[in-house]
Amino acid sequence: MTDFVLIMVTGVGLGALYFLAASGLSIIYGLMGVLNFAHGAFMMAGSYAGWLTMGALPGSWSVATRLLVAVVVALAVGAVIGLLVEVVLIRPLYRHHIQQVLVTVGLALASVAAAQGIWGADPRTVEKPEWMGGTTLVLGARLPNDRFLFILVAVAVFLGLLALLHYTRLGLIIRAGVENRTMVEALGINVHRTFTVVFALGGAAAALAGLLYSQYAGTVSPAQGGSLLIYAFIVVVIGGMGSLVGTAVAAVAVGLVQQLANFYAASGVGDLSVVLLLALVLLLRPTSLKGAPA
Repeated sequence: MTDFVLIMVTGVGLGALYFLAASGLSIIYGLMGVLNFAHGAFMMAGSYAGWLTMGALPGSWSVATRLLVAVVVALAVGAVIGLLVEVVLIRPLYRHHIQQVLVTVGLALASVAAAQGIWGADPRTVEKPEWMGGTTLVLGARLPNDRFLFILVAVAVFLGLLALLHYTRLGLIIRAGVENRTMVEALGINVHRTFTVVFALGGAAAALAGLLYSQYAGTVSPAQGGSLLIYAFIVVVIGGMGSLVGTAVAAVAVGLVQQLANFYAASGVGDLSVVLLLALVLLLRPTSLKGAPA
């Protein structure tokens, strides 16, 4: 029973990270039809922004305080990068999907090479607050505290994005612009500016995921964003391209399947199980690739 509780909480915590990584990808595709392969670069930027910020702040500050500041900086960096990518690279290619893929793949490869050139390919150690490195006793199991933080942040982001899309004027414009851009523009609303905001939100969410994943792994590295991007794509496809609710459910399912398979089968089987889950979903529900409402 103790092991089961530990596995379940660990799986949900990992699923929370996968949701944070996939949420920006999901809203960008679902609302704008852009399959952003540079999403991993946004996550890498967030992790390095957090690492650099924590290292630049005074050592007399507590690790938790420096981490909070790093989160703010990472969100800002991710939003700015997302904004620039949309304005410079994506906006001229909205009706050219193949070119979008080529440009974003090229940006992803270039960003990894740039990070390796600046900071090297070796992982760099990240400081973690003492509380996050500790455990809490629940039902006889010692549960890592950082998993609770990941779950809390993921729930907050999920509810915030749903509220933004369904209960604000910006969300109304975004959804209307997706359905009929010409009509919205005829009403005098700048749809391009609204879509830029969506890309900035996606970049901020990705940067937050990258920073928290570096806390989970204890290191930052140029390849980290690409590794997390693979799971983000799997989660988005399983949950339905563009469905925020489906993405959240799929993220938890992927995290649980991965952890259960690693524990009850063998280490490394979890990754295979996730791929098999993806194949099963596509066989039974191929419409996942066609998208769904956010």
